[in-house]
Amino acid sequence: MTSHVESQVSVLEGVKPDQIPFDKLLQADGPVILRGLVSGWGLVQAGKQSPDNAMQMLQSHSSGKPVGVYIAPPETKARFFYNHDCTGFNYQSKYLELAEIFAQIRDNKNNPERSYCYMNSLTLDECFPGLREQNNLSFNHSIFANNKPLSKVWVGTESIAAAHYDVPSNLACCVLGARRFTLFPPEQIHNLYPGPLEPTPGGQVISMVDLKNPDLQRFPRVREALEAAVVVDLQPGDAVYYPSMWWHQVEALSPFNIMINFWWLTAPAYMGNPLDIVMHAIMGLRDRSEAEKKAWREVFDYYVFGSPETPREHLPPAIQGALADLDNDTVRRLRALVKNKLNR
Repeated sequence: MTSHVESQVSVLEGVKPDQIPFDKLLQADGPVILRGLVSGWGLVQAGKQSPDNAMQMLQSHSSGKPVGVYIAPPETKARFFYNHDCTGFNYQSKYLELAEIFAQIRDNKNNPERSYCYMNSLTLDECFPGLREQNNLSFNHSIFANNKPLSKVWVGTESIAAAHYDVPSNLACCVLGARRFTLFPPEQIHNLYPGPLEPTPGGQVISMVDLKNPDLQRFPRVREALEAAVVVDLQPGDAVYYPSMWWHQVEALSPFNIMINFWWLTAPAYMGNPLDIVMHAIMGLRDRSEAEKKAWREVFDYYVFGSPETPREHLPPAIQGALADLDNDTVRRLRALVKNKLNR
């Protein structure tokens, strides 16, 4: 796979969990590696002693509730994806006791024909109450005043999460096992061949390309994406930041792996999910004539993608309506108006 080497990525050394330079991260054009950021975490130290010690620490903080786990057969080679005709997925979803999952991982770690399991997007405080006390970061920055980061835990055997994007920005911390991120800037969406909007593994649209073995006849434009790719390899204690909307394939490379990540939004929560707007635009605009779409592109540039001042600068404040600065109450009124129009 052709890609940019890691040396072209910004790397910060010696950053402490309570001294993260968020201004520097937010100003970055792309990913930033923070070497050794969480090397002092209790869970990282336990994992360095042995995977069993890390499992025991997780179990000691477990809520006791069954957790969701994906289980994929040996032939998937750890790539959690669609089945052969994309009518479903190549794995099963189950809820199991944490101790049972760990027992299966221990019993099968030397079995070349073992299945793969992947517990993904477990909310840290709900699934492992108290674990954060020894495994946390400090988010002392104004951007977090109204956007508290959400922390998730990702645990399992070897796994490949197909390339996808997330709306939040992400700071991903490698706790146990080696982990590889293959990252693409947002403009590469055209070359990554996104799959269906639904159903999706994990709730996010994914690339249909197997980036480890790309079918260049079926997906010829992926060559351009691979030229723009950034590959980041992490060891336990390392972390990587990448901005909102960056595509990323995540590979857990060891027989047992743990990652803890922190997601945050910079936009107010009342703005909702922009993908809902995309779906609305597909319904209302996509199949119009090229001339109409060209005209509507100008409308979107004027009202949405351009400066918010331009559409309202010649209007008295009393009649600006939706063109005025948005707040929670204004968005509620707009949402109700859109809902009524959609239900006609």
